[in-house]
Amino acid sequence: MLAKHMIPIYQISWKERHHFFRAMAWPRHQIRGHHVAQLDPLGILDADLDSFVPSDLITTIDKLGFYGLHESDLDKVFQLPTTTFIGGNENSLSLREIIKRLENTYCQHIGLEFMFINDVEQCQWIRQKFETPGVMKFTNEEKRTLLARLVRSMRFEDFLARKWSSEKRFGLEGCEVMIPALKTIIDKSSEMGIEYVIMGMPHRGRLNVLANVIRKELEQIFCQFDPKLEAADEGSGDVKYHLGMYHERINRATNKKITLSLMANPSHLEAVDPVVQGKTKAEQFYRGDTAGKKVMSILLHGDAAFAGQGVVYETFHLSDLPSYTTNGTIHVVVNNQIGFTTDPRMARSSPYPTDVARVVNAPIFHVNADDPEAVMYVCSVAAEWRNTFNKDVVVDLVCYRRRGHNEMDEPMFTQPLMYKQIHKQVPVLKKYADKLIADGTVTLQEFEEEIAKYDRICEEAYTRSKDNKILHIKHWLDSPWPGFFNVDGEPKSMSCPPTGISEDLLTHIGNVASSVPVKDFKIHAGLSRILRARLEMTKNRVVDWALAEYMAFGSFLKEGIHVRLSGQDVERGTFSHRHHVLHDQEVDKRTCVPMNHLWEQQAPYTVCNSSLSEYGVLGFELGFAMASPNALVCWEAQFGDFHNTAQCIIDQFISSGQAKWVRHNGIVLLLPHGMEGMGPEHSSARPERFLQMSNDDSDAYPEFSEQFEVSQLYECNWIVVNCSTPANYFHVLRRQILLPFRKPLIILTPKSLLRHPEAKSSFDEMVSGTTFQRVIPENGLAAHAPHEVKRVIFCTGKVYYDLVKERKNQDLEKQVAITRLEQISPFPFDLLKEELEKYPGADLVWCQEEHKNSGYYDYVKPRFRTIVNHTRPIWYVGREPAAAAATGNKNTHLVSLRRFLDTAFNLEAFEGKTF
Repeated sequence: MLAKHMIPIYQISWKERHHFFRAMAWPRHQIRGHHVAQLDPLGILDADLDSFVPSDLITTIDKLGFYGLHESDLDKVFQLPTTTFIGGNENSLSLREIIKRLENTYCQHIGLEFMFINDVEQCQWIRQKFETPGVMKFTNEEKRTLLARLVRSMRFEDFLARKWSSEKRFGLEGCEVMIPALKTIIDKSSEMGIEYVIMGMPHRGRLNVLANVIRKELEQIFCQFDPKLEAADEGSGDVKYHLGMYHERINRATNKKITLSLMANPSHLEAVDPVVQGKTKAEQFYRGDTAGKKVMSILLHGDAAFAGQGVVYETFHLSDLPSYTTNGTIHVVVNNQIGFTTDPRMARSSPYPTDVARVVNAPIFHVNADDPEAVMYVCSVAAEWRNTFNKDVVVDLVCYRRRGHNEMDEPMFTQPLMYKQIHKQVPVLKKYADKLIADGTVTLQEFEEEIAKYDRICEEAYTRSKDNKILHIKHWLDSPWPGFFNVDGEPKSMSCPPTGISEDLLTHIGNVASSVPVKDFKIHAGLSRILRARLEMTKNRVVDWALAEYMAFGSFLKEGIHVRLSGQDVERGTFSHRHHVLHDQEVDKRTCVPMNHLWEQQAPYTVCNSSLSEYGVLGFELGFAMASPNALVCWEAQFGDFHNTAQCIIDQFISSGQAKWVRHNGIVLLLPHGMEGMGPEHSSARPERFLQMSNDDSDAYPEFSEQFEVSQLYECNWIVVNCSTPANYFHVLRRQILLPFRKPLIILTPKSLLRHPEAKSSFDEMVSGTTFQRVIPENGLAAHAPHEVKRVIFCTGKVYYDLVKERKNQDLEKQVAITRLEQISPFPFDLLKEELEKYPGADLVWCQEEHKNSGYYDYVKPRFRTIVNHTRPIWYVGREPAAAAATGNKNTHLVSLRRFLDTAFNLEAFEGKTF
């Protein structure tokens, strides 16, 4: 039966029907309702910069005229379309009620952006979650839990403010609701099967998250404020609001075990985003969690950083890539509506700070942070969305910053009107407590007891914190490696076994690398020639660069060590040398990875072309390498100099991560390097940058021992090598995993040497018992009569082959010795001391192809002089200083090469000169 005044759609005219559908305005509220939603707790700003009320959105009676309707039409009853859920169990409503329900859904304290999503099912899912009448209801127990969580969040900040009023804390005041929001996401995710949550966040609110979400012991947090606290660990340490944490506990809401990890990160606010994603991907990989049902990530952001920092965009664009997806991330934006002192209108061009998320069809839920129940509901839906669709989602907590950028800052200098309102603002805890007390959910006494209970917990922890006199950064590890180190966090040994492998193993890997282990697979004719050449090399017991890499990777797979190689075009190789992924020439998207066909029982090999990103992808691979020490994780720059767009990850995480956070990491950077007249961006990996950041001391003359090599590696912050032979490249990769600890490894890889006829190695240099050579000494005629040698040229990398060729041309093989530094940092003092003592009457020359103000000279010079106790000079031979790293003119390149080669073999070049 139809209601008394209901008009069936088929009984009204087309003109009336047109007005009706326009008046219903389903897409209008869904698309633009967020523009008029009451999102700002302060009531003075618009959450978006557009600041307009859409003219076609019925929010007042006077808007009816836009559709040719009158006030009398509001009481007409209409059947509801199947695309809406506002009717609940009813299938018809008056126009007045329709508009009211749409406004309640889309124009109150929640603003929804989702209609740009291409998938109808996903849009309908969101509609149902928010349009269904009465869907946002909480039991009294849920309300009491929410109040208790707000108490902890707010009283923690109050406690810090009372005890350390003059300390920077980057407190959460103004967005205290973030703590119960995170706990809701974790509770809901745990309920749906999540066992491990990995989080990244900036400094604002970090101490509160550590205390009330991760559940770090309060005394451990409070003792960080003691200026007399002594550091017990190595390195520099870091400020308390940069530190991370790892904790396993029982989730009280679900009674299930949950592991929480908050990643340590620097003040480069969004730099941690891809690192978190990489670690999440690794944890999913090791658990076989291909759908992301056990491990997930939560990223917290500030509004200004989310809009302003490009790594956010890079990270979003990894979200659906096969080898990088983490099956959905929940992003929580703490939208203070200001960045330090910068107004949003000066900080971004997009209406919302969250607009970057639209590029991957992530729904965006804006919510007024002074409505705790709305926040909790939105967070619960966000967790369900991630679990249902395995896609990113954004929760935008529109809030304010009660204090300045930090507690010492005066925000009234630059935002007087905003902070006049903030000073009058009633805290969210009082608002919500008054509401619950008024409706009888809690009593005033119960509320006060909850406050007193938490205050007492804080005071007792504060008393205990005074007993802590020593800071142990190891207690703040976010990525522990169980069983890898001993109980004190030290390596179980300080030795490294030989890195060679058996000849049978070399031959087997070489044979598979030369084959197509899939039937009826048509490969490119040019690739057939490459595979035949590989097979011929294997038969002749010889390897080139690509085959040596293949053998290093393959040997680990047999040992159960996962190998992951990532970067732009790494599958084929930028220089078309690798070909780890074969493509069927007749069947689209059919590929073969021979490395995964080496043995029936082997670790998997992951090789993946990345997006055109360095910052984001290197951060991702760094995070992947954090999860386990038993994996070889390599990132290759398309050209070495391109690492400069990832410099933040290199500076803040890779170079200094262990010093700041006692975090070991074994990531390998492969940086193609070599001067060939191909221009500055395609020539130099800027090795001087890595050497300048090395903590290897030039003045410390070490005591040499049998364990010198390993102990020196343990003391350094990273290892920098420039190998000149495929065998040494093979060994340094093998050593990276066989060492009893992990250090980042920077490898300056070649370009022209990939196919250089002299850059080949015999199996004899790679078989069992052989090792990496930090220095390759002269082994020709000069070495047989060292007292007749007039000059020793020290060099590294590709220039060695130019020097050897020129020495032969000038017939100086007896008078000039050439010694190669394969490992530049840490500096091989012990081996070079032997070399220097071998040639007591010779000139010492450092020769490099790089310009004098780049390359290695500034690094090696003081270290050579330390070895000789400043009694002998080390002369420079190479290109003159230049602003650009290399020339792009082939002739200029060859002229400068000829010039420094002439100097290198002019035995009178330095006569009469002083040092």
